[in-house]
Amino acid sequence: MRPVLLTLALLLSFFSLAPLVATAQLNLGQTDRWMKGALSAMERSDYQTANSIFRNLIDSGLPLPEEMPYYFSETLFQLGQFDNSQNFVNKYLELTGFTGQNYDYAVLLKEKLKGPLAQIIACELCDRRGYRYTPCSLCGGNKQVEQACAYCRANGVVGCSRCGASGMIKKINVFNIIEFFECERCAGNGRLSCPTCDGSGKEVSACKTCEGSGKIASKTLCSHEKHVHTGIGNK
Repeated sequence: MRPVLLTLALLLSFFSLAPLVATAQLNLGQTDRWMKGALSAMERSDYQTANSIFRNLIDSGLPLPEEMPYYFSETLFQLGQFDNSQNFVNKYLELTGFTGQNYDYAVLLKEKLKGPLAQIIACELCDRRGYRYTPCSLCGGNKQVEQACAYCRANGVVGCSRCGASGMIKKINVFNIIEFFECERCAGNGRLSCPTCDGSGKEVSACKTCEGSGKIASKTLCSHEKHVHTGIGNK
């Protein structure tokens, strides 16, 4: 009976693992098809298509082929996305070291990236990723925004804290008699001009959208040349 029991156990084990093996093979097949499609697009110099395929592969959550980061970094370089290209070529070298199939090409790519990255760092018209600045959509480039004062709720006045907004101060004299006096701080009005907005009901503060810079990065890669219509970097 023992050989029979052992055989049944092996069969049960096989059938329980079979779906996992099939799923793994399916995933590897999908990854292989994506990689072939991306490399074929690169051979045609269709880097936009290659970029889309590589991003689909990343978003899929499937295991990435070892050489994929290099090919993606080359694609990003061709598309002018130099900062992201550098990130992926560095990741490739970190993962594969000297053993990567494209090690020499990766080193050459890092060298080619030096010039474009230096331009980005020196340029005042784009962010550190190389995307051109555009005037902030909220403050219009003014760096500040006017909004209803949060402290006084746009009323322009606040209750006097000394008299509890009553306008009167209560005191007990030496005869233990309660006396009331007009509050000197608010002149008996019980209210004061808001210290935040000076009574205007509005406050001006640094724009939170652009963090007071007056500009935000667009989705356009920077040419590092000034354009009159941008309003950024012009004298």
